[in-house]
Amino acid sequence: MPPSQNQPAHAIHPGLILFALAMGGFAIGTTEFAAMSLVPYFAPSLGIDAPTAGHVISAYALGVVVGAPIIAVLAARLSRRSLLIGLMLMFAVANALSAFAPSYHWMLAFRFLSGLPHGAYFGVAALVAASLVPPEKRTQAVARVMAGLTIATVIGVPVANWLGQAIHWRAGFGIVAVLALVTALLVRRFAPADTAPEDASPLRELGALGKRQVWLTLATGAIGFAGLFAVYTYVANTLLDVTGISGAWLPVILAVFGIGMTLGTLGAAWAADRALMPTAAAMLVISAGSLALYPFTAPHPAAFTVNIFLIGLGAGLGVVLQTRLMDVAGDAQTLAAALHHSAFNVANALGPWLGGMAIAAGYGWTSTGIVGSLLALGGLLLLGITAWDAGFQRRRAGLACA
Repeated sequence: MPPSQNQPAHAIHPGLILFALAMGGFAIGTTEFAAMSLVPYFAPSLGIDAPTAGHVISAYALGVVVGAPIIAVLAARLSRRSLLIGLMLMFAVANALSAFAPSYHWMLAFRFLSGLPHGAYFGVAALVAASLVPPEKRTQAVARVMAGLTIATVIGVPVANWLGQAIHWRAGFGIVAVLALVTALLVRRFAPADTAPEDASPLRELGALGKRQVWLTLATGAIGFAGLFAVYTYVANTLLDVTGISGAWLPVILAVFGIGMTLGTLGAAWAADRALMPTAAAMLVISAGSLALYPFTAPHPAAFTVNIFLIGLGAGLGVVLQTRLMDVAGDAQTLAAALHHSAFNVANALGPWLGGMAIAAGYGWTSTGIVGSLLALGGLLLLGITAWDAGFQRRRAGLACA
């Protein structure tokens, strides 16, 4: 998205653009995580029990998985700025509808609609962020956008939850609609006008699906990141039944986790701009180690808190793999970037499912740490296969040239 196309270079303010894009991440992160904390309030209001209300969370994740590739392909000929504005307006409307949902089935539909723009927004925002800075700083630019989501776990989620308790659960979704509208206005004000490449087309975007490196990178994220979600989903239960402290400490524990996510994302981005694949490997090693410690730290409040922070650091894997996809996607940048968030929502479903199986088998709440560690090691194995395959392709290309 070259600034010179429609706006003079001096009118471009990368810091303000990145802030606008991060605001969208903040809105998305707030609704994604706050919805889980609002289940005890909207479930009785809609006449359903908590397990049924969990389907509302799943509907959002399904919307992300489905919406990311479809929107990326169908919007191939739109300018990135226009697409970002449109996605945030769609997100605002869907969350406003969620706030006024009259019944469980309408809520299910509105949460699915809310998830549709999620992956495409982050994918396109990452590409815009990377285009604003020199190549050696692109991962750090992407991290500043993603930091909006991680900071939401520290600030946005508690505020939305407080609104849900103090006013009504519907206010928790309403505030997200307002944040999305603010994002759309900020992007319109600060993002440079651009035009889609003349050769842009849905077929060109679909070219990403034929690249083995794209699939291997997506699989690394889907498996490697699932471990974090295996633990995060059951943190509240572990805190109450194993650590044995009051549920009033849960917001503190979640905030510590969010701080870990934020620092992990920013730190991994700095390292990835210097050595991308080694940084990805390091993040998976950190995840595997910290998750393996989970069963041993859970009975001890101080150690548990430190461990949660270390597990949060592993979230830095996301921004590293986002940049890796830019390297291997070729001309299909938008679809590959959007699919990254579909893969992470697959992780969001896979981790809790496997963790839940271990709990149901009688291994206890802390068994999710072992499940998570094995998943992180699985991601590390896939990353090794990805690196080997990339080297193999380079050697084969070299022989062909010779």
